[in-house]
Amino acid sequence: MVSLKHPRLSGLGRNPAAPEDVLVRLAAHKAGRDGLAMRQGQLPDAVVEALLTHGDGIDATVRLRTDRLSPAMRRRIAEHPDPAVRDARADFVRHSVDTGVPVGVDALEETYGRFRTALAEDPDPKLRAAVARDWHDRPASVQAALLADPDPLVRGAATNHERPGVPPKWRDRCLADPATRANVASYVPLTADQFERLVQLMRADDEEAEDLQYCVARNPHLTADMVARLLDFDDPAVRAAVAQSRHVDAETRDRLYALLEAESANGNTGARLALTWNFTEPSWLREAPLDERLTYLDCPYPVFRRVLATCRDLPEEAWQRLDDDPDLLVRRAAARRPDTPPHVLERLIRGHGDVFHVRPLLVEHPNFPRHTLRTLVDEPDPHVHYVALQDPELPVPALQRLAAATSEPFVRRGVARHPNITDPLLDQLLSDPDPNVADDAAANAALRPARMYGILSDAAL
Repeated sequence: MVSLKHPRLSGLGRNPAAPEDVLVRLAAHKAGRDGLAMRQGQLPDAVVEALLTHGDGIDATVRLRTDRLSPAMRRRIAEHPDPAVRDARADFVRHSVDTGVPVGVDALEETYGRFRTALAEDPDPKLRAAVARDWHDRPASVQAALLADPDPLVRGAATNHERPGVPPKWRDRCLADPATRANVASYVPLTADQFERLVQLMRADDEEAEDLQYCVARNPHLTADMVARLLDFDDPAVRAAVAQSRHVDAETRDRLYALLEAESANGNTGARLALTWNFTEPSWLREAPLDERLTYLDCPYPVFRRVLATCRDLPEEAWQRLDDDPDLLVRRAAARRPDTPPHVLERLIRGHGDVFHVRPLLVEHPNFPRHTLRTLVDEPDPHVHYVALQDPELPVPALQRLAAATSEPFVRRGVARHPNITDPLLDQLLSDPDPNVADDAAANAALRPARMYGILSDAAL
């Protein structure tokens, strides 16, 4: 966590090149401890000891997962004279269980000292629900016990995801249970009778009806008759889901989208979200015959073309169309195919930058001409500048130019993390007015130990 008041200390706590004595001294300051909590890998014993002795032992212990501690320090914490410190990690996990926050099944076993199979039978329903929430690959026998659990909290958690799934013999029971009905209705194949019962509930004037409408509408197994029964529901999310069904003809699809667009223009937030957010997508299109899929090259609705662009068996003429699609997301999806031409990748990056939360990056594509990265510094868009930083040998003059982008802190943050940064540039960014920039500069492994000690001295550590 970045310290807004002392970002150089929090960043230094994350620095992988920081000597052990620097880390020990950082433990005496709240900002340093915040940085140490974000540090990767096992912490030296001396650092853990310092965290336990500087007035923040409880908080430190909560953040110290077992994989960050040596066996000696695990014993040290288990035998700590202060029960608040000794039990802090376990108390944190128990609090997460009580509040329904996922912590992972390994943490549950560590805290409660029992195997997950035993925890699934614990008398506490919140703990059983936590197991259902955190144990994703549980066997069928455990899933059956959770589906039959007497507590609705547990049954709901057991059906919240499509996997490990609901066996056919359990579907009637789960669809009749208010705790599990909406969950299950969104992903299991429905019989005609099951669907009819759900439709009756969907027409009620209550909150469950609204949830059910959306969940049933996005069920990928609906038949044509079932989809037809949903056409008179006016919820925007239902309309969008029905419009994307394989069972809807072009005329009906156009009518539904026209209604959504008109509602969005009139200020309906639900309609706007249904049109712009990827709540659903016509994933069935990927499995359709090639001739049918190619008819969607002319579809006026980008979500269909985006799904089409994720296929990998399209002819060259189709790829040329998708590479020139007016929708940026379509072009980006198409560019992820294995044989994307270098000029297509470069044009996309040079015009719009990359999407850094989706891996692998487009600049990591084998066909991307990486020698062009440093030329991106000359483009006007700061998002394109940021991509230039993917060149680990970006020349210092280019880094200096990017560091001068005072109106764009995210670009300066990228410079602060760059491996080719110089001492003067690090000094400049350590004093940046944006705390995130200063934090990243302090976390750069290129920071010299002498400068680290100077940061500690400035903070009287």
